[in-house]
Amino acid sequence: MDEYATLTYNGKEILLPVITGSEGEKAIDISSLRAETGFITLDPGYANTGSCLSAITFMDGEKGILRYRGIPVEQLAEHSSFKETVYLLINGRLPNRNELTRFSVMLNDNSLVHTDLKTFFQNYPRGAHPMGILSSMVNALRSFYPALDSHEEEINITMTRLLSKVRTMAAMSYKISRGHEIVFPRPDLTYCENFLNMMFDSPVKPYEIKRETVNALRGFWILHADHEQNCSTSAVRMVGSARVNLYAAISSGIAALWGPLHGGANQAVIEMLTAIQKDGGNCQKTVQRAKDRNDPFRLMGFGHRVYKTYDPRAKIMKKMCDNLLESMQIDDPLLNIARELEEIALRDQYFIDHNLYPNVDFYSGIVLRAIGIPTNMFTVMFALGRLPGWIAQWKESIDDPHWKIARPRQIYTGNLCYDYIPIHAR
Repeated sequence: MDEYATLTYNGKEILLPVITGSEGEKAIDISSLRAETGFITLDPGYANTGSCLSAITFMDGEKGILRYRGIPVEQLAEHSSFKETVYLLINGRLPNRNELTRFSVMLNDNSLVHTDLKTFFQNYPRGAHPMGILSSMVNALRSFYPALDSHEEEINITMTRLLSKVRTMAAMSYKISRGHEIVFPRPDLTYCENFLNMMFDSPVKPYEIKRETVNALRGFWILHADHEQNCSTSAVRMVGSARVNLYAAISSGIAALWGPLHGGANQAVIEMLTAIQKDGGNCQKTVQRAKDRNDPFRLMGFGHRVYKTYDPRAKIMKKMCDNLLESMQIDDPLLNIARELEEIALRDQYFIDHNLYPNVDFYSGIVLRAIGIPTNMFTVMFALGRLPGWIAQWKESIDDPHWKIARPRQIYTGNLCYDYIPIHAR
């Protein structure tokens, strides 16, 4: 039986369909509201607005649940390879052995980038942020790889190119920024191993690939692979709704992720912990500043727009961080500050009342530091992890039979209509 919500205004009743998701989520379909009433809804930040129907990621912020295509992220982080998770997100199911092998071969075959791209990299200003470079370079890929003949071929080949080449480009940009020779991908290494080798191998000091480091990178990328309709994913969907090519849509996602309140948060956490260390490691003082409404200081790595309990990814990341530093025998003073800060905050009633629990960014920066990733590359690492989610969301949106170009409305609050005044009379 169909379910409806009733909206009453000036004695007129409007029936609005209630949509129920597979996990019992409910939404009121207001797509006919303006046609029937002349009204629109106002929801700054879209906190209460669903922009699409999606079968990719389920999250419950009140219960701390995150699942990719129905599989808990905790299970994927423990058992899955990153390539398996990528395949799952984009294709809707886990691959069998033959499918995974074919996917691996495609990733390997598309891992090299055009040599002219090196010229692009070398001509960027030395101080350019890697995210700005990455966004520009991904957009430029369309010039090197024009549209393909069929829709299916476009999806499969372009998707694989992006997954392979963006990884290579990220490592290439790091090498060029340091004035080092570029290291090319190797067919005998896994996706994660290849990235680490391209980043850190050199003729004078061959890189030793350690299982602990590879597992940490694998887990980091899996935990960041998708997160429902966040800022960057919404940007990919919105730009993609204009039927732009995949490269342009992904480029917009990278630009959105660059923001310090989104992908840049893990870098901001490290900078905050470093500042606390330089200030004598006084965590109590930091917490008091965060609670002071007259102080512009913000405690980075705590709280989340959707999660109202402990971020499930944060639990996994904390465990991963402890295991990595212990196995590599690293004594990072920032980890000790992070642990103390978390312990104080979790006991403080202010943080409890405001649902300010540690999020995934709180420990991910320390994991990346332990791996050897420079701070200005942290957001790039986030982008590499989120890339399969962006592709999956873009693919789902263009396959939607009810597709519409994204076009939000507004409530105008400017001047009323008045006549133009010639310049001599102003």
